[in-house]
Amino acid sequence: MALEVDVTLRRGDRMIAARCTVAPAGITALFGPSGAGKTSVLDAIAGLVRPTTGQIAIDGTVLFDSARGIDLPPEQRRCGYVFQDLRLFPHRRVRDNLLYAWRRLAPSERWLSPDEAIGFLGLGGLLERLPATLSGGEAQRVAIGRALLSAPRFLALDEPLSSLDHARRDEILRVIERIRDELRLPILYVTHDPAEISRLAATVVAVGPLPGS
Repeated sequence: MALEVDVTLRRGDRMIAARCTVAPAGITALFGPSGAGKTSVLDAIAGLVRPTTGQIAIDGTVLFDSARGIDLPPEQRRCGYVFQDLRLFPHRRVRDNLLYAWRRLAPSERWLSPDEAIGFLGLGGLLERLPATLSGGEAQRVAIGRALLSAPRFLALDEPLSSLDHARRDEILRVIERIRDELRLPILYVTHDPAEISRLAATVVAVGPLPGS
């Protein structure tokens, strides 16, 4: 299923535009310097921020259309969002973090089982631990697992390597490549690192203010 994005949104006193098609088994990088509005675009696609104009659709389902007054809430967009600060529940063990959204899905909506996600991401030894005891790479894998178990139509990854050391960065890069190649989910990937784009992305969308804004 392809994700189609063509929106403008206001960020402070500036207008930002984003236009792209994210194919299955494809990664589209939203690229630009800090403060360019990359996360704002990701939030708009996920339904956390309302664009000013435009359309967002996936596999024929319209998520947002300013002209037609369509604006589906985040839970209906089925975006697996991995935030830059991860936002794991600190009082819940890894198992409960992973299952938080999965337990709230109808059985017919689930396409990945907890055991499959745990095996895919190598989380079997972490299930009874609290987030505060995890390394950066472990916590990132848990956040990705929670997103996958929400049965997403697409993934949104906001600078997933920004807080990791070199060894952990390579570990998470391999995880993202496996998701792209094996699960064939459209992936939007926010970064300001050209090396990550060179390794991962099939398409690059430069994000920044519109001229004159």
